[in-house]
Amino acid sequence: MSEQFSEIMATPTASACAAHGARTAKVGLYCAALAAATLCPALSTMAQLPTLDVSKTASQTPNAKKSDTPSDSDSKVSTKPPDIPVEQVIKKFGDRELEFKKERDNYTYTQTFVVQTIDFDGRPDGEYRMTSDILFTPEGKRYEKVVSAPAPTLERIQLSQQDLDDLEHVQPFVLTSDELPKYDVTYVGRESLDELGTYVFDVKPKKIEKNQRYFQGRIWVDDRDLNIVKSDGKAVPDIIKRGQENIFPRFETFRENIEGHYWFPTYTRSDDELHFSTGAVHMRMTVRYANYKRFGATIKIGPAVETKDEKDKPKN
Repeated sequence: MSEQFSEIMATPTASACAAHGARTAKVGLYCAALAAATLCPALSTMAQLPTLDVSKTASQTPNAKKSDTPSDSDSKVSTKPPDIPVEQVIKKFGDRELEFKKERDNYTYTQTFVVQTIDFDGRPDGEYRMTSDILFTPEGKRYEKVVSAPAPTLERIQLSQQDLDDLEHVQPFVLTSDELPKYDVTYVGRESLDELGTYVFDVKPKKIEKNQRYFQGRIWVDDRDLNIVKSDGKAVPDIIKRGQENIFPRFETFRENIEGHYWFPTYTRSDDELHFSTGAVHMRMTVRYANYKRFGATIKIGPAVETKDEKDKPKN
């Protein structure tokens, strides 16, 4: 986001929720808590957005101003090593993430993102909101259809092209085996997210390439499905040039077990201060992904086999 004089930024949605098999009952309370929070509007005197209530879901605690490293949660992390070597865990979740990325590309869904600037009394004083459907043409080409986009009222910050790119690629962070060579991935330990066992890793880019966007922060990987179920960090780098300041907020993205062993992003939230040379701007952002539906079907066609009618069969 850049300091303004007229619009603002955005990002994706969700909560790492409940599972499959024997773990369904364990994670049920987490899903119920998230669903209830999503349905209840925030107790704000202005702009009835469900941002604040959802940020209190399950064990997740809102942090308006976060540091660049997620050390606040370190006390909850056990240093117990994983059941298999760390290198194997990283390789396996990279492969699983690549499978998931290909699978998610076959889904339609609805995306709603909201950005607000917050005044000194903690109330929204500007907003950018857009709801869009991610769909397919009859030929199978993916496209975005804007369903609702009220006139923005943001005045203190402005949406940039990097913000839009991050909305699509960084907030719903997917760390595939193809992307792993670009990152340093460090094992931190184990942590339970509402009784869901996870491996915790810190992630940062090895090198910042020109005109490329990266994620830097922490990820939580389900210790059975080996999918990312939560990420906490920010898009990097910030872009500061002469006469231009493009600062990006810290965010959390949550996933839910939508299909099989795949965990889909369903909610992203941010409550942060953007520090410009002229002063700080407090902002909040949410992105929600809903109504996931698989487009079409994959049919495996084998070699042609000749069949004969009963009347053509030779008689004994």
